[in-house]
Parts: sequence; structure tokens; C-alpha cells
Amino acid sequence: MSSFRRFLMVAVALAAAACGGSTPPAEAPAPSGIDPATAAMVTGRVRFDGPAPEREILRIDGDRNCVTLNGSSEQPGESILLGENNTLQNVFVYVKDGLGRQSFPVPSAPVVIDQQKCRYVPRVVGIRVGQPLEIRNGDPLLHNVRSASEINQPFNQGQPVQGMKFSHTFTTREVMMPIKCDVHAWMNAYVGALEHPYFAVTAEAGTFQLPDLPPGTYTIEAWHERLGVQTQQVTVGPRETKDVVFTFAR
Repeated sequence: MSSFRRFLMVAVALAAAACGGSTPPAEAPAPSGIDPATAAMVTGRVRFDGPAPEREILRIDGDRNCVTLNGSSEQPGESILLGENNTLQNVFVYVKDGLGRQSFPVPSAPVVIDQQKCRYVPRVVGIRVGQPLEIRNGDPLLHNVRSASEINQPFNQGQPVQGMKFSHTFTTREVMMPIKCDVHAWMNAYVGALEHPYFAVTAEAGTFQLPDLPPGTYTIEAWHERLGVQTQQVTVGPRETKDVVFTFAR
């Protein structure tokens, strides 16, 4: 072996040692490939126990434009919405833990919240970390959109013109983040940002589905803006569907 080659080999060894070459690399997240042949699902319902609470009435006469859009200065509130048989709407249901280090592709299409007749539509949404949230002003008047996030970077954005929109991307998990309008105090929305796709928001029927889950044991959490949170642990085997029921009360 020539002296030059010996020198080169020694130099490479020293460089590797200096760069920590003997230290193993950090463990990468597991791949996201979910085998459709073994994928499981959690389904369920959310209901309210007890007499249905009287629906609150919101006074919106602080802005005559909102009154004109709605045709009245008093509007029904949306904090507790019940369907037939006391099913509960606008409950955010998601896998709180159990997925380990799996990673999942992030959608590029935005999740959209619109401002319609001085309300946020929809009121409760889920979004992926890294996915755009697009907030639109569908009203011919001024709105000011402010997030009250505690972990993610908050934002405060004025939208004085109908048709305006802006985008924001959350960088870490946070459940839930309130969205408010500084101009109209009754306007509220809530956003849950997660690093995985296993979440749902109940509609009028109070039902939800969390499909395409890898077999395993999970903590499922149900969140409601007024009634708090509940959790259940669920184990699903290959191609198995488990049904759970969450019951809230005041």
C-alpha cells in the first residue's frame, strides 16, 4: 500500500471519529404504510344524557349589518347542538395515543373555515400539522380573525372586504385552539391540529368513524367546547370494527 493511500485511510478514519461516526443515527419514524388487508376501524356515537338544555339566544344587534344578513337581532346559539334522541353535534373525536412513531402523508389541500352571516362555518374542524388552514370572509363587512392557541403561534388577521382569505399552518399538535372575532364577540370556532389523520367531528346524528387504523390499542378522546372531554381505551384486531359510545352531561 502506498504511503498516500495509508494517509488517506487514516484521514478518513479521523474525520469520521471527529464527526461522531460511531454514534448510531436517531431512530426515524416508522413508515406510514397501512395494510388494507388488516386495517381496523373505530365507530361510535356521542349523546347527551338528561333533559335537553334550553338553547341559548345570542343578541347580534351590536352590528346592524349582521342583523340585516340574518333578518333578526336574536339568533340561536351553537355551543350545544342536539339532534334526535339527544345526539350531540360538534364533538371532536380523535386518537389521543397508541399510534407510536408512525408517520402519515400531510394533505396539501387546505381545511376551510368561512365567515357566513357573522358565524364561523364550520364551527369545529380538525386539521393536520403542516396542512394549510384557509379562513375566508364570505360577508360584506369587517371581520377580525384571532386565534387563542397556547402552543402554536397565534395569529390576528383583519378581513375588511368580502372575498378576502388568508392561510395559516400549525407546526405542532394542539387540541383545541379557539378562533374568535374581535369585532363580533359571539363568533367562535375551534380547531384541532394533529400529526395523524385519525379524527372526526360529529354531525347532527352524533356519529363518527375512524377508519384505516392499524390493529392495536388506542386511547380515543371526545372533546366538546362546553361539556369537557371523555376518553375510552379501545383495542382493535385485524379487520375488526369496534363501536363505542360517549355520553356527556351537564
